[in-house]
Amino acid sequence: MAAAALAFGNFVVVLDTTIANVAMPTISGDLGVSTTEGTWIITAYAVAEAITVPLTGWLSRRFGEVRLFTACVIAFVICSILCGLSGSLGFLVLFRILQGFAGGPIIPLSATLLISVFPKDKSNIALAIWGMTTVVAPIFGPILGGYISDNYHWGWIFYINIFFGLAVSGVAWWLLHNRETPISRSRIDIVGLLLLVVFVSAFQTMIDKGRELDWFSSSFIVWMAIVAAIALGALILWELTDDDPVIDLSVFKNRTWLISTLSLGLMFGLFFGNIVLTPLWLQQMMGYTATWAGFATAPMGILAVVTAPIVGRLMGKIDPRLIVTYGMVVLAISFFMRALLNAQADFMSVAIPMFVLGAGVPACLVTLTSLGVSELPPEKIANGSGLQNFIRIMAMAVGASLTSTYWENATKGNRAELVAIIDPTMAPASLPGLQPGSGLAAFSRMVDMQAVMLATNDFYAMATILILVFAGVIWLAKRPKGPLQQVSH
Repeated sequence: MAAAALAFGNFVVVLDTTIANVAMPTISGDLGVSTTEGTWIITAYAVAEAITVPLTGWLSRRFGEVRLFTACVIAFVICSILCGLSGSLGFLVLFRILQGFAGGPIIPLSATLLISVFPKDKSNIALAIWGMTTVVAPIFGPILGGYISDNYHWGWIFYINIFFGLAVSGVAWWLLHNRETPISRSRIDIVGLLLLVVFVSAFQTMIDKGRELDWFSSSFIVWMAIVAAIALGALILWELTDDDPVIDLSVFKNRTWLISTLSLGLMFGLFFGNIVLTPLWLQQMMGYTATWAGFATAPMGILAVVTAPIVGRLMGKIDPRLIVTYGMVVLAISFFMRALLNAQADFMSVAIPMFVLGAGVPACLVTLTSLGVSELPPEKIANGSGLQNFIRIMAMAVGASLTSTYWENATKGNRAELVAIIDPTMAPASLPGLQPGSGLAAFSRMVDMQAVMLATNDFYAMATILILVFAGVIWLAKRPKGPLQQVSH
């Protein structure tokens, strides 16, 4: 019961990173704002969540892991209710910020508490359960968001958190309050906290708004990049010299943690770019609704659920670097399958590569998460897990933004090349049953469709090569001295 509650707590928070994406146009229209303004609904949550995730270790030391987890889940539920009740964009953005603040610590805490619940020789099973929810939640987000916005009031994308959140907090406190971790009162590192807020806010805003404002051709994006760079440099210098830093950067000295986290960031950035691109392509070119685009990507969850526990068991018997390599090779196969698709691809042609993808993601996510914290002392696990999740979330944002930018630019470039080599006189003047001139319009739409398809193929061909290159990074890590669960925690 404790494992189910903790895993579901993580599921609900991760779900909320994607559930509002497809509902955003509906919310914007209902609140009377433009779609561009409505993107702040997504940015606000991402910024707030990214700020509190790396603070988890420090917050746990001050308040205790169980107490902090329970309080954050309850706060998350309250903020979800307020989001659903919001009648203006200003209030919705405010409550999404508060929701992100509450949700951030739940992600790493759900992992560390799961580890504490399971016996040491089964800690990898705990992380497998956590990894499974982390992989599956972003898939269900667009499906639920699309279905709710198509059939109900958009507020229900937030109200669905109420029952599950209260159940998670109740069960977690009931079963885990006697496992509370020691509390140490210390001064608050105000400077470090402020620098973290400035860096994350500037960086996330730059990433989210960069594509919309044409990146560094916008003075706003340039200033956001400058502020983010200065704040990050100052944050690192301050935290390395402060006696009681809000973020303990000493975990970067651990080679295993560093390489695992780097591999996880690279892999998850590319994976999440794929999660963002597939529904976009299906809706904009293939004529899918948001709900059906979600169904086409959902098969990934099948093998993710099946293989996550298997990966957890194999980590105690096989070199984890081999498991990660296998996972990235499976991702490469899935990407390559989609690089061969054409504009006549049917539902199964899309669903099967997504099904294959599900067999590779847990092998990467679960193994890299477990390997990353395997050599950290117990008092640094929450901090190491928090920083690892912070880098993963930042990689997701970068991957999604760069993928969308590349796809749009490649589409424009491909269209220009196609137009340059096509003779427009080849198009019929009109089509039967339609107005004169309809033939040229239909011809133009065909060119657009092929330009988008070529851009999609190009992305997946490039992703196939990149993921195979990323597979080599994990081999820079030291081989564990024994089975992973024996050196963990």
